Amino acid sequence: MKELSANYAENIEFFDKTLRINENFDLVKRKLLVGKDELTLYCIDGFVKGDILQKMMLHFISLEQLTSGDDAAQEFADRHIPYVEIELSNSHEVVLLKVLSGSVAIFGSTFGGKCILIDAKSYPQRSTAEPESDRVMRGSRDGFVETLKHNITLIRRRIRDPNLAVMKKTVGDKSPTDLALLYINGAADPEYVNHVSKMLDNIKTVSLTMGHESLAECLIKNRWYNPFPKIRSTERPDTAAAQLLEGNVIILCDNSPEAMMLPTSIFDFLQEADDYYFPPFTGTYLRILRHLIFWLTLFLTPLWYLLIKNTALLPDWLSFIIPTAAGEIPIVIQLLMAELAIDGLKLASMNTPNILTNSLSVVAGIILGDFAVKIGWLIPEVILYMAFVAIANFTQPSYELGYAFKFMRMLLIVLVGLFNVWGFVGGTLLIITLIATNKTVNGKRSYLYPLIPFDRKALVRLLVRVRKDD
Repeated sequence: MKELSANYAENIEFFDKTLRINENFDLVKRKLLVGKDELTLYCIDGFVKGDILQKMMLHFISLEQLTSGDDAAQEFADRHIPYVEIELSNSHEVVLLKVLSGSVAIFGSTFGGKCILIDAKSYPQRSTAEPESDRVMRGSRDGFVETLKHNITLIRRRIRDPNLAVMKKTVGDKSPTDLALLYINGAADPEYVNHVSKMLDNIKTVSLTMGHESLAECLIKNRWYNPFPKIRSTERPDTAAAQLLEGNVIILCDNSPEAMMLPTSIFDFLQEADDYYFPPFTGTYLRILRHLIFWLTLFLTPLWYLLIKNTALLPDWLSFIIPTAAGEIPIVIQLLMAELAIDGLKLASMNTPNILTNSLSVVAGIILGDFAVKIGWLIPEVILYMAFVAIANFTQPSYELGYAFKFMRMLLIVLVGLFNVWGFVGGTLLIITLIATNKTVNGKRSYLYPLIPFDRKALVRLLVRVRKDD
């Protein structure tokens, strides 16, 4: 790590050249005369709290001279900088990183090889509105934003416990990104906390371009063929705070409005904040209903296709599920076409202006519904079952888990079409194997916990909404 020069002019020349002051209009260099001495400030316009910096500069130019001596920089900071977050550094790399992150660097002609760094940054940010993808019927309406410190504050507001620890990490060689590892000392497993901390320290990457997702891919680099989500995330501060109080670990990433909750079990994805904002009886009903409906989305269409391929096995009271007409296209192709069409409509709605969204939905419903049946592309039963699957998929908030179930459902349909009953059995066993062997940042805990290893109390709490003090 290269240290700053004891010569003030050499330091100014180096940072003028490195930051390319003459080429970047948003990089600000401000020179102040303090008696016969000089101060030079470096910062990025738009990142700094201008009113605070202006008051400091007015105070600086009112001085007769700078302090001198071996500890001139420290003494100047103690006497003349009435701000909370300051530090001294003698490293080129540290000063550059701090300036590019939004801090103000102050060089003084009497400071020698020391630089004063003022963390007075103020990033542009949106309001803490309720997350679009993680809404509740009752409860708080705030959500995480893209600013790390603000997200930590939202959690601190809910957990007023001195045992709450916030460990800072930095990941990225070319463009470092700040992370925060949060846990409650005494509630979280110390061995697991150390395990996650070492994993973060050992990450080697140029930058976390896509924030939360880039970090997840750095933590888990293999098993790409397994579509089941590796890490559970939330945009709700109340959910993150609840996880911490239960002994879990939270990772916050700067520039990302999501909190990563570790360790992760597949059953965790079927919990929602609404379960706890209602009385225990209502919360239990909602949770059990969510489990039944969502697991039904995996097996409904493959099981229906299996039964209509083996009509001799159907009892009389289920004869109504047999379609009156098979259509011009094989049913297996119809089911796969409907799966792809639903995703196509999702992509179209995401890129459609809000003012046209309703119109698009009506037109798409008419074309893909009524006309598709009339010309023989799809039969009504396929549209009915796929409509149920598409709607029921939103009973849980994780898009990743929804798509994992979608891929497994399509696999089951293809296997049933090729191998009939044995295809359904083999596909089900394959799905169970993929879930059981899914690798995530769990330490010693299984992805199927609390089923494997079996924990009766934890399993009951997943299905039954108990009182908070139980």
